[in-house]
Amino acid sequence: ELAEKYVPTLVELRKSKGMTEDQARAALADNVMLGTMMLKMGEVDGLVSGAIHSTADTLRPALQVIKCAPGVKSVSSVFFMCMPGKTYIYGDCAINLNPTAEELAGIAMQCDDTAKAFGLPSRVAMLSYSTMNSGKGPDADLVREATKIVKEARPEMLVDGPLQYDAATVPSVGSLKAPGSTVAGKATVFVFPSLSAGNIGYKAVQRSAQGTIAIGPMLQGLAKPVNDLSRGALVEDIVYTIALTAVQAG
Repeated sequence: ELAEKYVPTLVELRKSKGMTEDQARAALADNVMLGTMMLKMGEVDGLVSGAIHSTADTLRPALQVIKCAPGVKSVSSVFFMCMPGKTYIYGDCAINLNPTAEELAGIAMQCDDTAKAFGLPSRVAMLSYSTMNSGKGPDADLVREATKIVKEARPEMLVDGPLQYDAATVPSVGSLKAPGSTVAGKATVFVFPSLSAGNIGYKAVQRSAQGTIAIGPMLQGLAKPVNDLSRGALVEDIVYTIALTAVQAG
């Protein structure tokens, strides 16, 4: 039986959690865990799941077995928002509930990596209800701090914030509210301050902006590509996700 050959490796990987051979066999009865072990061993290049599994069931084996890429502290996600004539990247709209400034900075850097991996321009807007120093409050301060962390970690990266969505995308608003910014008015990558903002934001654009296709969520930060489908996924959603996973694997 296929699963049997992975039992010793899974026991070894999870021995700190006290996993026994019988527990490993039971875990490997699930196709997602089996596929994750095949990915771990390099027998496949990527994994797509979720049409009949929950996000948690897809992610749990990946976090237990594949783990984060070197230097990455947490996994996040992006949507590719394909609008007529342009493609934007939105993150994180699926995973991290209320990221700290440190975590938000990590998400921004992962989004920058993703844009570059897919050959898209990367000008990263750290979104908020306030542009630069106009608004007060802990939420704006969080985005301000995250932006500072990114700029220190990657001085060469084009990133700015806090920016309101219009200041990030509309040149006239950007030059008025954030004069001299390298990102305002021409952002291509949008980092939302929380899961609520990100999920609402991507769905609002997907459903209300004519001709928009939202592809994702694509997970970023794992050592090998694993991607989650919605249980309402259409055939074309599955095809897009497989294509993204193949690009990540390459």
